Amino acid sequence: MRIANLDGRLVLLTEDGAVDVERASGQRFSADPHAVYARWDEFASWAADAPVTGAEAFDEAGLRAPSPTPAQVFGVGLNYRDHAAEAGLGLPGSPAVFTKFPSCLTGPYGEVALTGSTVDWEVELVAVIGREARNVPAEHGWDHVAGLTAGQDLSDRAVQLAGPAPQFSLGKSAPGFGPTGPWLVTSDEFADRDNLELGCAVNGESVQKGRTSDLIFSVPELVARLSAILPLLTGDVIFTGTPSGVGMARSPQRFLAAGDDLVTTIEGIGTMRHRFTEEPS
Repeated sequence: MRIANLDGRLVLLTEDGAVDVERASGQRFSADPHAVYARWDEFASWAADAPVTGAEAFDEAGLRAPSPTPAQVFGVGLNYRDHAAEAGLGLPGSPAVFTKFPSCLTGPYGEVALTGSTVDWEVELVAVIGREARNVPAEHGWDHVAGLTAGQDLSDRAVQLAGPAPQFSLGKSAPGFGPTGPWLVTSDEFADRDNLELGCAVNGESVQKGRTSDLIFSVPELVARLSAILPLLTGDVIFTGTPSGVGMARSPQRFLAAGDDLVTTIEGIGTMRHRFTEEPS
C-alpha cells in the first residue's frame, strides 16, 4: 500500500492515480494526512478490503510530507559503518540520537533556502510509526512501523559543530531541512525491506550510494532502542542514518550552493528533487 499527502489531503495511491480517502471511506477517515497514523491498523484493514474507486490523475508537485505534523522527529548519526569511517569515528555501541524539530519537515519537491555556505546533503531511509511503541523488543519492531519513505537530513555543518558542545538539532532543523516523500510505502511492498538501495545526486553527479542492509542499527532495532527510553507515538518520524559520501568528509569539502539540484532516490519508494536558493536576507 502507498499513501500520500496531496495538497494537505490523505490519498491512497493506485495504478490509476490518487483516491481521496475521506470521500472513498464515506468520511470514516479524515482527510488529515497525520490523523491516519492514530488509526493505522483500522485504516490498513479498510484499505485492503474496501472496493476503492474514484482514482484520479494528480500532479506530483502537490505532494507534501507523508507525516506532516509528528510529535517527535528522531535522527540517528553514524548508523552506517562507511559513514562512521569517513568521519574518523569508531562504531557506536548504541544509537547516536538527536532530534530534528518538526518545523523543518517539508515535501519531496520544491526549493530550500540555504542558511549559509556549509549546508550538506544526507540521504536517509525514514520510518513512520503506525502503532505506539513502549519497551518493544526488536523482533516486534516492524509491527510498529506504518511504512517507509525517503528523506534528507540536510545539515548546516557550521551550526551543527559550533562549540563548546555540538548543536546537532539546531544545525539540522532550519526550515526545509527535513524533506520526506514522495509517499509512504508499507513494508509488505518490498521484496526485502531490510535491504534497499539509497542514494542522491547533486546536479546529476552521484554523491552518495548505499544499502540499508549496512545499517548498524536496523529499523526494528531502532524502534526497540528508542522505545526502551520513551514512547514512540503514532506518526513519529525516524531518520535512520546516512551512508558515506557527505560533503563535509570530502577533500576538499563540498557543500550545497544556490542553484544546485539535489535528487534523492530509494529503491522501491521513489525520488525527491529539491533546488537550493540563496540564504534569506
